[in-house]
Amino acid sequence: MIAPRRRRPVGRLAVGAAIAAVIVLLAMVSLVWTPFPADRMAISVRLQGPSALHWLGTDQFGRDVLSRLMVGARNSIAVGLLAVGIGLAVGTALGTWAAARRGWVDGIVARLADVIFAFPLVVSALLASAILGPGVVNPVLAIGIFNVSVFTRVSRAAAMQVWGLEYTRAALAIGKGPLRVTLDHVLPNIAPVLIVQATASFAIAVLVEAALSYLGLSVRPPAPSWGRMLFDAQTLMALAPTLAIFPGLAIALAVFGLNLLGDGMRDALDPRLADTARREV
Repeated sequence: MIAPRRRRPVGRLAVGAAIAAVIVLLAMVSLVWTPFPADRMAISVRLQGPSALHWLGTDQFGRDVLSRLMVGARNSIAVGLLAVGIGLAVGTALGTWAAARRGWVDGIVARLADVIFAFPLVVSALLASAILGPGVVNPVLAIGIFNVSVFTRVSRAAAMQVWGLEYTRAALAIGKGPLRVTLDHVLPNIAPVLIVQATASFAIAVLVEAALSYLGLSVRPPAPSWGRMLFDAQTLMALAPTLAIFPGLAIALAVFGLNLLGDGMRDALDPRLADTARREV
């Protein structure tokens, strides 16, 4: 007798992808449309709760909260993409180079990555702010440089495992150089690891950008930012608690969705984890 097939539950990948897609969609829509201009002030309607006109209410200057959340999502995504892109490009190049060359090159790259990794992001952002002044460049530089060390360590460890396999040694034996082996064999095999790490780093970038905005080290007012909206709302909790609830929920949902997406992609791209999940079911 054949046992009935169990219905597959909605996985973390689907839930995370749905949350991330909604946030990205809102950010893209904000490029061409928002319910109201994000920086339009209307003192006559300040501190109003959610209504048919202002779906998420207005802030202390009468600005529409939903419009500012949409534009704030765009800023967070832009910072995350730039910071993760810097880390992915530079870190992967350094990590695969170290794994291919070994010796003193590997030693220098590994120690450099360890030194950068030891500096907290907020301290790096404070240093960048002291040198460059407040602005959106600070979180991009701070998170990007930190991500360089993360992707260097991840790509180096993964690439070394691939270099130890028989087919890479065979490719060297038939005359392929280290660069060609890296491009043809190493990078395609470590790509799933890098994709998962990029998703996790994106979630961290969104959270750190919000924290730096809260400290006044990121997007300058009056440009909307989720972290800055939280900072402005902290003195108005008794009068309008929704001013803190909505940006806080936006940050939490973005980080939660991206983490779910990363976990789901890890399970989908790693056959060993997929086999373990099927055995548990």
